[in-house]
Amino acid sequence: MLIKSAEFIISNTDYTRCPQPDKPEFAFIGRSNVGKSSLINMLLERKSLAKTSVKPGKTQTINHFLVNNAWYLVDLPGYGYASVSKSARFSFGKMIDEYLKNRINLTCTFVLLDVRQKPQPIDLDFITWAGTGELPIALILTKADKLKSNELARSVKLYEDTLLKMWEELPPMFLTSAEKKVGRDEVLNFMDTAMKSRG
Repeated sequence: MLIKSAEFIISNTDYTRCPQPDKPEFAFIGRSNVGKSSLINMLLERKSLAKTSVKPGKTQTINHFLVNNAWYLVDLPGYGYASVSKSARFSFGKMIDEYLKNRINLTCTFVLLDVRQKPQPIDLDFITWAGTGELPIALILTKADKLKSNELARSVKLYEDTLLKMWEELPPMFLTSAEKKVGRDEVLNFMDTAMKSRG
């Protein structure tokens, strides 16, 4: 898929205020500091469309970007960051929950996981929650350039083995590096295929 245009449309905390659900939508979510904004900028070939930050918990709203005037990329708040207040954490949960359950044009949610770390309970909880709700998801293992090839293979296998204890079959999984642009074509091609199969 060729990215011809990408523009920020709207940011809010209520799914009912999102753009009209008349185009396919792909959401990106993950723990704070997993490299979500960097990955989005890499996929769309824009330097700072999604705001990156060294301070975790930067994204606190549902952010819509219109791509190629044909589909939406959605940057969702990170989950599980302790420095936001308890009330804010609850609203993150409610905001994400309502968006994912009620957004009828949501084609797939990409769950981002840091490949350098072993599977984290909060990520597994979220993946299980999505699976129980029959929400279509794909997994993106970020920061692949930070590990040597043998370490990378071990980490991927650990994720696969852990998930197969919970799932009969694995969801689609992609290895990426925002710095090296690894995995870009694979993710975009997956989106393209998903949109075509949607009709």
